[in-house]
Amino acid sequence: MSETPGKQQNTAAFYGQAVASFAVAMAATAIGIYRLSADAWVRGFLAVAVLYLVTSSFTLAKVVRDRQEGAAAPAYPPFEKR
Repeated sequence: MSETPGKQQNTAAFYGQAVASFAVAMAATAIGIYRLSADAWVRGFLAVAVLYLVTSSFTLAKVVRDRQEGAAAPAYPPFEKR
């Protein structure tokens, strides 16, 4: 029995749900900041903070994924006997 995991693929529905969820969250946040009864500089600060949070989240997700893929790679050539 082989214990080499295959590359897992996401379904189109899961991908679509993730994209739609991200779009709804960003739109709701943008509308909330726009309709906030505060000075323009406060709304601008919040908008920049949200953009920074989004970009750092993407970076963190990539770093975690890269670390997991690196740990999952075998330390020996694939055709070498153990």
